[in-house]
Amino acid sequence: MDTSKTADVRVNDSFLAPLERAALHWLCKHMPAWMTPDILTVIGLMGGVVMATGYWLCNVNKSFLWIVDLGLVINWFGDSLDGSLARYRGIERFKYGYFVDHTVDITTQTIVLLGLGVSPFVHFNFALLALVGYLHLGILTYIDTAVSGVYKISYGKIGPTEVRVILIGLNAIFYFASNPMIHMGRVSIFSFDAIVLCVAIAFFLHFLGFTLRWMMELNVQD
Repeated sequence: MDTSKTADVRVNDSFLAPLERAALHWLCKHMPAWMTPDILTVIGLMGGVVMATGYWLCNVNKSFLWIVDLGLVINWFGDSLDGSLARYRGIERFKYGYFVDHTVDITTQTIVLLGLGVSPFVHFNFALLALVGYLHLGILTYIDTAVSGVYKISYGKIGPTEVRVILIGLNAIFYFASNPMIHMGRVSIFSFDAIVLCVAIAFFLHFLGFTLRWMMELNVQD
């Protein structure tokens, strides 16, 4: 789905954005006529379902992490290409696209992190904490778009594609590394839980920092 006309400016200055734009342009150029943005949106959602299923199946064998990585690729394909294809073909539906794109994104994020929570790698409460943090960033994006007229996809050179790459890296850690208990005085935590906790804290700190900075700027403007 396309979201470009729901804001005055659409910004994606992440590390991988130049490579991603070239890849998406090539895919749009070679996409069959029967493929539509709506189909791609569904494909992206199904990628999230594949990821969550793979995490759950890791209770049987952690080799199912490769299924999770496959789901990440499927999710990137559908989620990144739906709006690009709409813009390439000039068939944008701006309000519909904005609404569907973000509701599907929220659903996908929830499914994936719930799947991580029922995996053997991360306890459910830590996965939920990461989900809350990630949803905070999503809400921040929507509020920022409404206030500033800028639809900012990336923050600090990190966008959705970079998050997927980071998740692939985490999956590699889950697959190849052990999960020892870390003891810090009276507090003990498994290593993988500690990693997810640090990611969640980073989400919250970014949310807080961006909110306070933008609040001060808006106070001056108004």
